[in-house]
Amino acid sequence: MQKSMNSDTSVETLNSTRQGTGAVQMRIKSANSHHDRLSQSKSMVLTDAGKVIEPISRHRRNHSQHALKDVIPPLEQLMVEKEGYLQKAKIADGGKKLRKNWSTSWIVLSSRKLEFYKESKQQALSNMKTGHKPESVDLCGAHIEWAKEKSSRKNVFQITTVSGNEFLLQSDIDFIILDWFHAIKNAIDRLPKDPSGSSRNLELFKIQRSSSTELLSHYDNDIKEQKPEHRKSLMFRLHHSASDTSDKNRVKSRLKKFITRRPSLKTLQEKGLIKDQIFGSHLHTVCERENSTVPRFVKQCIEAVEKRGLDVDGIYRVSGNLATIQKLRFIVNQEEKLNLDDSQWEDIHVVTGALKMFFRELPEPLFPYSFFERFVEAIKKQDYNTRIETIKTLVQKLPPPNRDTMKILFGHLTKIVAKASKNLMSTQSLGIVFGPTLLRAEDETGNMAIHMVYQNQIAELMLTEYSKIFGSEED
Repeated sequence: MQKSMNSDTSVETLNSTRQGTGAVQMRIKSANSHHDRLSQSKSMVLTDAGKVIEPISRHRRNHSQHALKDVIPPLEQLMVEKEGYLQKAKIADGGKKLRKNWSTSWIVLSSRKLEFYKESKQQALSNMKTGHKPESVDLCGAHIEWAKEKSSRKNVFQITTVSGNEFLLQSDIDFIILDWFHAIKNAIDRLPKDPSGSSRNLELFKIQRSSSTELLSHYDNDIKEQKPEHRKSLMFRLHHSASDTSDKNRVKSRLKKFITRRPSLKTLQEKGLIKDQIFGSHLHTVCERENSTVPRFVKQCIEAVEKRGLDVDGIYRVSGNLATIQKLRFIVNQEEKLNLDDSQWEDIHVVTGALKMFFRELPEPLFPYSFFERFVEAIKKQDYNTRIETIKTLVQKLPPPNRDTMKILFGHLTKIVAKASKNLMSTQSLGIVFGPTLLRAEDETGNMAIHMVYQNQIAELMLTEYSKIFGSEED
């Protein structure tokens, strides 16, 4: 009897123990669910098997850090990636052009910016302690490109920032400048193109680095205060927005409507919204608009060449940078004030290239189509004096814009020939360059090779006998 009572008591004790353990587990589970809201944690939980379960931290700050770590650049990305000496010249500040002035700088590249120091790294750091701050370039949204036309030096590339600052960097050693170019380009490509986006990431980075829980709670409260339909995850809101897609669709539809409804070029010209351009227009049209018989652009180019290009080797034969020539062409067509003494046109071959392009793009060449065969017949004449007199008569019959422009151009080219010992440009060389540009048949499907010979000979004769052909017009 006593044994049965003892066994019953032990069973009840065991059951009560199990019930107590289950109750403890129920309370802990309940606390864990409540813990999600109050950011509480337990040190350990004893189970039936006596195992220890490690605590799982559910603090809101930990969630914020996990959510931010994928969108915030780690600290290592702000470390120095490259540093060394290069030649530097700042040519624009906030869009305003500056005089080019080369200087040696110690350049430090990080993931976000370039810094320029006047001294070596150790001296620069000591100066910073005394309040001297280095000049820096924000690479976010910046553009980098090779800029051979910006300087006579070799191995030059340009960095243009979104704020309108422009810098030239240069080194005589090829592999060094190539290494710098690719390092800076890679740093730019890694950054967002939108500067506002980078500032947002920088703000998030500051939040991550801060040990203050007030910043985090304030940031979380801003998210919670939004309406439920606008409460999205941080990653989603940073990298995607439904409104962006709808905006793009609206822009596409508007552009499509504009293209289908846009007026013709002729209509815009009749209304005066688009004026005739200089390049590609008829010679007489340009002269009538300027109330002159010689285009202003032709005069400006000739003046610039005679001022600083008569002694240049290969003048008119050497080609200038095509991109810079097209830039000059665009400015002239927009009727902007042109100053060929500006540093961006310092390469005289760009000026000569633009002048040749002007004559090449004339709808009708300087020697009109109706005069082509007559000039060819004149150059074929056996007697030299008869040849000169015939060409002189034809020149006098040309329309005033063609005759006067021809006179100024060939008078300029005679000055080039006079300096042939320095520029190495003879009458034959200039005839080869300008013959096909100034004189061509309307239908060139026939004897192109024969025509080219006559074109060169006519140009050479007008250079050699310039005073006889054009001289009497001044009487």
